[in-house]
Amino acid sequence: MPVQSLLLRKGLASGMRRDDRDDPFDDLFREIERMMNDMMGGNVDMQVDTGATGFGADTHVDIHEDDDLVRVIADLPGVEKNDIDLKCDGESMTISAASDHREYDERITLPARVDESSAKATYNNGVLEVTFEKTDESANISVE
Repeated sequence: MPVQSLLLRKGLASGMRRDDRDDPFDDLFREIERMMNDMMGGNVDMQVDTGATGFGADTHVDIHEDDDLVRVIADLPGVEKNDIDLKCDGESMTISAASDHREYDERITLPARVDESSAKATYNNGVLEVTFEKTDESANISVE
């Protein structure tokens, strides 16, 4: 068999590059989608919308607590340090951040009451880390 006809059969001689072929996982995702539709009795769409705002799967928040500290670690890919806004009321913390293409705004309930004035925050390579000292004290409100 001549090389040209072999290449045509393989799809390589007609200008088709390897990158032009379908994603090798398309068949797998179509089968999963079909099985989900069968199970759910509806129309399950597994397409990912990359144009939406919000960090979605790119963002991950961990909260760690020990005897003295509460530590919040958040992945904020593509965000500049100056575009991060943090607020804390002692019981919850709000992280607001934005980049050219994404916005992130989440309120996190802390596992213990913290002294918000003790907060220390660092941001390095897309990872935000905020630590708080725990406190047992709550603000006293006097009634007049």
